Amino acid sequence: MLRSRVGTIRPVHEFLDFKRVSKPKNMNDVQKRVAYNLAYFSANYLIVFAMLLVYSLLKNWLLLFVLVFVSASLYGINYLKGADLNLGFVRLTTSQLYVGLLVVALPLGFLASPFSTILWLLGAACVTIIGHAAIMDKPIESAFSEEAV
Repeated sequence: MLRSRVGTIRPVHEFLDFKRVSKPKNMNDVQKRVAYNLAYFSANYLIVFAMLLVYSLLKNWLLLFVLVFVSASLYGINYLKGADLNLGFVRLTTSQLYVGLLVVALPLGFLASPFSTILWLLGAACVTIIGHAAIMDKPIESAFSEEAV
């Protein structure tokens, strides 16, 4: 699936073609443009979403730390393959490690404000992607292919 998606990435000069930028005539024109451009530039819009995701994580260092911490902790617990963790002075079972991770990660996760980050990401992506799709006119070639009977 990833190969087919990468194959549909449009070149930057086509994605940012300022000659095709125009104000839509009415809401019907907006709907047609958005429907066409969402399908045509779908791989490019996925890249825009990924760039906004990286930006939002770099702006929220605590959330990035919590995600890396939880991922590394889960990897470490799974690396034990069900065996107990023996630190010499204490022996911890897998379930104790999971509970300990939950006790540490849950408050940190709430402090990192993931919900506001997710809402910002969705809002920024929708405004950027739908805004681009609405102002980009269809190429001339597609207009001729639609009128052919």
